[in-house]
Amino acid sequence: MPKGERSLMTNSMRALVAEKVGEPNDVLRLESRPVPTPEAGQALIRVTATPVHASDLHVVRGRYGFSPEFPAVGGYMECVGRVVALGPHTEGPDIGERVLAVAIPAVPGPRVDGTWQEYRVADTHRLVPVPERLNDSRACQLGVNPLTALLLVTRELDVQPGQWLLQTAAGSTVGRLVIQLAAHLGIRTINVVRRRDAVAEIKELGGDEVICTEDEDLLQRVAEIAGPAGVRKATDCVAGPVGAQVSQAMAPGGEVVVYGALSTHRQTDPAALTIPLSARSLIYETKVVRGFWLNRWFGTTSPADAARALSEVRNLVADDVLSIPDGRPFPVERFAEAVSVAEKPGRGAKPVLVFDGAE
Repeated sequence: MPKGERSLMTNSMRALVAEKVGEPNDVLRLESRPVPTPEAGQALIRVTATPVHASDLHVVRGRYGFSPEFPAVGGYMECVGRVVALGPHTEGPDIGERVLAVAIPAVPGPRVDGTWQEYRVADTHRLVPVPERLNDSRACQLGVNPLTALLLVTRELDVQPGQWLLQTAAGSTVGRLVIQLAAHLGIRTINVVRRRDAVAEIKELGGDEVICTEDEDLLQRVAEIAGPAGVRKATDCVAGPVGAQVSQAMAPGGEVVVYGALSTHRQTDPAALTIPLSARSLIYETKVVRGFWLNRWFGTTSPADAARALSEVRNLVADDVLSIPDGRPFPVERFAEAVSVAEKPGRGAKPVLVFDGAE
């Protein structure tokens, strides 16, 4: 037995498997599978909790930026659990240590196992020790949305203290984390929301200015708020006409990073999948509109840089700079209910699949 391994009490596990591409509740099945064996540079994790993200469901539907080979274990984002074995000649976390495993497949990169299974093999550089005071339903959400917020603000846009940052979908999970991070870094935020009843909540969260597209003109309000200097940094995850207005509102030389398209959720209208940009604005004002996808970031950054960013995120959450709401736990046997909750508009707490022994 390789150094650091210990024998398991079982050689089989439960796994939530998508048989083929399709609607999740039509193609997902709870199966018994052999417990995997870690190779060099890997650890075996006893998974206790793993979230159900919308993107996980889009992967099953064949509507995401990558597709696994089906049948495939679902869940391609993150999970929390304890290390139960290390591969041969592997330096890594201690046996029994509680860790976050970030399972986002690198693009380009090798195939990655899903997280919706009781035991999961993970590369050790994708593991981050997590504080015991964070319960499973929060700890299992450490890696995706908080990391996206950190990378957008500090790496992709490099927003400096005192600068304005304009963001759409300010009430989304990432939007709320951006507000908290910006306040911590001394960055001023202009936050775009769709509904008037969201304005007070965003301000209470720490947003400096809020624009409600229900009854306000985005371009006019940005000009009023930012003045002659304008805004040079923005994030957008709505796309469509709103994304185009954000680009138009930028000062000359401004940058917009598009990291999502909320209008594409089960969208069939091709027009909703576009951002109708003004060529004159891009040419004469040298504006930049570019994309960001966490999977491609993992495919282009070094393992050491990724580990540093993940540790930074863990510390921001542990120090209460970034707040992650508790998830809503569902025993894995109730996966159909968890999937249904994940699909509901304004669902509240994120559904989290838990296995026996979840904390």
